[in-house]
This record gives sequence, structure tokens and C-alpha cells, in this order.
Amino acid sequence: MMKPRPSLLLAAVAACLLAACHPAAQNDAHAAAKPATPAYLSGAYAPTLQRQPSVAQMTAMGRAMFFAPSLSVSGKLSCASCHSPEHAYGPPNGLAVQLGGPELKDAGTRAAPSLRYIQNAPAFSEHYHDDDGDDSIDAGPTGGRNWDGRAQSGHEQALAPLLSPREMGNRDAAAVVAKLRAGPLAAQFRRTYGEDIFEQPGQALRWALMSLEVFQESPADFYPYTSKYDAVLRKQATLSPQEARGLALFNDENKGNCASCHISQITPGGAFPQFTDYGLINIGVPRNTTLPANADPAFFDMGLYGPDRTDLMQHKEYCGSFKTPSLRNVALRKVFFHNGSFTSLEQVLRFYVQRDTAPQKWYPKDRNGKLRKYDDLPPGLEANVNVEAPFDRQPGQRPALNEGEIADVIVFLRTLTDGYQVPGPAGGKQQGKTG
Repeated sequence: MMKPRPSLLLAAVAACLLAACHPAAQNDAHAAAKPATPAYLSGAYAPTLQRQPSVAQMTAMGRAMFFAPSLSVSGKLSCASCHSPEHAYGPPNGLAVQLGGPELKDAGTRAAPSLRYIQNAPAFSEHYHDDDGDDSIDAGPTGGRNWDGRAQSGHEQALAPLLSPREMGNRDAAAVVAKLRAGPLAAQFRRTYGEDIFEQPGQALRWALMSLEVFQESPADFYPYTSKYDAVLRKQATLSPQEARGLALFNDENKGNCASCHISQITPGGAFPQFTDYGLINIGVPRNTTLPANADPAFFDMGLYGPDRTDLMQHKEYCGSFKTPSLRNVALRKVFFHNGSFTSLEQVLRFYVQRDTAPQKWYPKDRNGKLRKYDDLPPGLEANVNVEAPFDRQPGQRPALNEGEIADVIVFLRTLTDGYQVPGPAGGKQQGKTG
């Protein structure tokens, strides 16, 4: 039986947290000769507490925080409000963007992604090379978290919604710690990290964010590998004829070509596919005119280029590039792409194969009646948009997939939903959580 590779990050966290911590001897005669803070303690995963909690304790703490509305300004919004476990830790509703802020009326600018199957996302790099032994191929901007890859770790990503005025709305990190200290989770936090943890607010924040990260590395919750496709890979099930046709179209470079970015094969190292290459790409998604931010015609969300990310604004070639999400559990979503512009998988697949053959179906006309293709990019940046198959055709040409083939691909995509029951003599049982 083949098993997916366990999360490297969880292994690293566990190793650090469970390592013995040996405080320096309290010897006043030698104190002046020793550095005040050992260099290793500046590391992100360094054990800085007198008593390190177990991974299980940190997971329980992170789980409690994830579901706690008390950490928001409104007192009504938790992480789970936008990342529902019943929806693969993605949005539970059909809103293009979620609402937050003090009165839960402030709209975000990007759709809430699923938090599942990002455990192996590499740190962001402008020049990424796959671990396949061939370093001659530069995959370009790859990795990180968020739609623009700006967060380099789970704990870094966890801070952003806590401070965002459109989400949980805390004015600063100190306000987060104050809510944790005064709220219903304070006693559990002290039991986990020590009775004196709130005496050092910086340490309290650090371990609060680490709690959220460790929870989001929990295999049963965030990478269970219990879809029908996983059962097929384990040879516990077989695809139906229509599902098999959909997979073939998904993989075919001359048809869907989906697998060029949403990798569907077991890796050479034996890991189950994540259905993403973690890359950032511009596919010319149409502007969502229903978003409040887009009421300003001068506003453009350009992903890797900004505005939420600011370190790469000298690279205009990155304008409009967004993370390639995993397609695992994609059939549970109600809105798609970074701006929530589409509301069904049928729309998504039709856009992919008709963007260039029938652009009038997807883009508006300007005031002069001319088609405004790629309308969510400032003029002059059209060269940034990907033109690989199926985006390699001209108006009037036949789309890469017809309606029947689109239906086949969607049936296959539904095999990526977790919770599949493996057929058995007892009427079926769910697969093991980690493969």
C-alpha cells in the first residue's frame, strides 16, 4: 500500500517541540561572559519555554483558537467562519468574498481558499526547481501561502486574518494577546504554555500562532487522503468509465491539460498528488464587478504584484499571477478563482476552453464597443496571461473540450472529495486517515 509523504513541517515542529530544553546554569560569575539570548532561540521553531507542550496539547490549543469567535473584534467571527470543516476548511456559503470587521459588513477582496492539502507547500521562490533531479527547468514563482504566496509559513499566515480590518479586525498583535488573555481560552492557554505565559506578550503571541499552525498540520483534519481517487491509488476502488474518461481528458496535453498545473500522478518519491504544482499563474480571470473593491475602476488586484504583497512590485511581469490551488475537494466549493467570479465547475471548465475561442462570452465591451479581453488587468499587461493549452486557440476555433467532455472531467473532479466509503462486505467503510 502506498502512502503519502507525511508533512515535513509537522515533523520539524514535532522534533523541535519535543526536544529537551536545557537552560544555562544560573551562575552569576559567568553570566556576563554569555550572550543574553542564545542564537538558536531566534529560530522560528526553537523551544523557548521552560516546559514544552506536546504536539497533541498544541493541536488541541490551536483547534480551540480556530473555532473561537472571541479572538475577533466583533466577537462573532472565527477562523472556522470562513474555513468550515464541513466544506474542506473552505467557505461555507456562496459569497464571492467573506464579510468581516467590527459589524461583519466589510467585504474582503479575495475568495477564501480551502486550508486542506497545503502542508507541503514550499516557501516562496521566484525561481523554483522541482525535486526531480533536473535543475535545468526553472518553474518560476512558486510556493508560499495565500493567493499571492506572501506568507512563508503556517504561523505567519495565521496572523494576517487576525489583524486584517476586513476579517477579525484586531488593531495590532497586542490586541490579539489581550483578547486571548481575557477570553474563555486563557486557562487552557496557561495550562498549555505555562502560568506565566501572558507575562511575556511576545512569547504568548508566538505560541498562539504556533498553536494554529500545528493544528493546521493535523493529518485527520487537513490532509486525510480519503477521496475515491486516493482509494483508486491504493487499489481499493476503480474509477467508473466516465470518471476514467474525465481523468484521461484532465491529463491529456491536447485536451484539458489540467495536470500541467494540477498534478495528478503519484510523485517519484511515492507521495500522493496534491493536485497543484504550487505555482503562481495569470490565466486572465474575468473581473468580478460585484466586489465592492472593484467599484473603483482604477483598482486592480494583481496578486503577486500587489496590492496585498509589496515586495515584488518592480516585476510587472508578475501582475495578475495567483496561486494555483489544489483541486482536492473542489466540488465542495460554491465560488471559484481568487475573486470568486464563477459559481460552478461547469462555468470554470467552459471558461478554460472558451476563453480564446469565444472571448465575447467572458469579457465585456468598452465604451467604444470593442471587446475588453483580460478586463481585470490594467491595459498593456496582456502579455502576462498564460497561452498554453487549452489557452492556445483563436476565436472561432473548436474548444479543446466539448460539453460531453466537460461533464466527464467534472465527474472525475468529484472523485477528489474526501470522505469516500470504500466498498466492503459490511456495506462500506471510510479509508484510513493518512493512507
